[in-house]
Amino acid sequence: MTPNPIIMRSVEQLGYRVTVGDVATQVGLNVAEVNQGLLGLAADAGGHLQVAESGDVVYQFPRNFRDILRNKYLQMRLQEWWKKVWSVLFYLIRISFGILLVASILLITVTIIIIMTASSDRDNDNRSSSSSRGFNFFFFPDLFWYFSPNYCDRYQERRREQGENSEMNFFEAVFSFLFGDGNPNANLEERRWEEIGAVISNNQGAVVAEQIAPYLDDIGETYQQEYEDYMLPVLVRFNGRPQVSAEGQIVYYFPELQVRASKKPRRSISEYLHEFSWQFSAASSGQLMLSAGLGGVNLIGALILGNLLRNGTIAAQVGGLVAFVQGIYGLLLAYGTGFLAIPLIRYFWIKWRNDQISTRNHQRQERARLLASADSSLQKKIAFAREFATEKVIGKDDSVYSTETDLLEQEFQNKQIGDG
Repeated sequence: MTPNPIIMRSVEQLGYRVTVGDVATQVGLNVAEVNQGLLGLAADAGGHLQVAESGDVVYQFPRNFRDILRNKYLQMRLQEWWKKVWSVLFYLIRISFGILLVASILLITVTIIIIMTASSDRDNDNRSSSSSRGFNFFFFPDLFWYFSPNYCDRYQERRREQGENSEMNFFEAVFSFLFGDGNPNANLEERRWEEIGAVISNNQGAVVAEQIAPYLDDIGETYQQEYEDYMLPVLVRFNGRPQVSAEGQIVYYFPELQVRASKKPRRSISEYLHEFSWQFSAASSGQLMLSAGLGGVNLIGALILGNLLRNGTIAAQVGGLVAFVQGIYGLLLAYGTGFLAIPLIRYFWIKWRNDQISTRNHQRQERARLLASADSSLQKKIAFAREFATEKVIGKDDSVYSTETDLLEQEFQNKQIGDG
């Protein structure tokens, strides 16, 4: 089983010498999971355990532990390889929708031209011929203007002349128009527990429920009442303990999070957990208009083509490309319809989702405001919690045993220090 990458990243950020509390408060993982993860990482990567006289354990890791693990685990090498490959594959997937749009418009356009040309050659009626030429005149110049090979170049040139820069190219913008740019809150739970861990750490391992409430959901109005069931997941995750004051108020302290490998400054965090609103697209307005316009051209072209192919005789007579397009016409029409329907549906879905996000943000912000303007009862509760606040820093000199050196040698050294 390969080590947890979150724990590995935390070890690096904390300077390769950590305690369970250091890692748990930084990344918000379960204390038991962190403890097991650090033990496994130390065993696999040649880490060492430093035990203080109090029994607290500090983990010391070599700075090249990733290289050690990479040489040891084939799975880890494959994961790193697949990460690089997937980044290329995903980029190809992103641009494929724009390429399909271009290919669809081209295919529809060429097929219509072939059909119109074939019909014109067979029809000797001047009136029908004139009508056909009139239709060709009004429709195709607009279509080719939208889809001319250098249209995107002219569009980008105009944006540069206006001093506007777009990070996306046209094909990426098409994908963004269709599907957006991912969930802005994909790591919400990770952020939630990181911030809760930071709150506990900043308060030296002892907090009241009102200090944690701005980072939780589905609390309702109970966070101001005597029932604080919403704190149970926090206690389980960080191995916390409740303590009741003489007035019946409950505070929570976390002994394992109070042990640190080194003195660290308070971490800066937001007053409440803020969810980010969904964005329809990160593409520029011009790119969105271009994508929608080409999507409209594609759908209109598909409908016109469907009308020309309606009786099926033209495909049988002309054959070749026209017959092929007749066979895949359902796919062309479905793609053209979906190209405009998906963003429209997504627009209303995003609006509904952002309303919910706004409501949750407002609820958490209100809890933060109540904490900032704490009444006398809450102030007493916080003062009681501070009685359990402490921070135990285990320096290298505090270690009485380390796996780095032989046990007999350490006992001899400790005895010399004791005799001295």
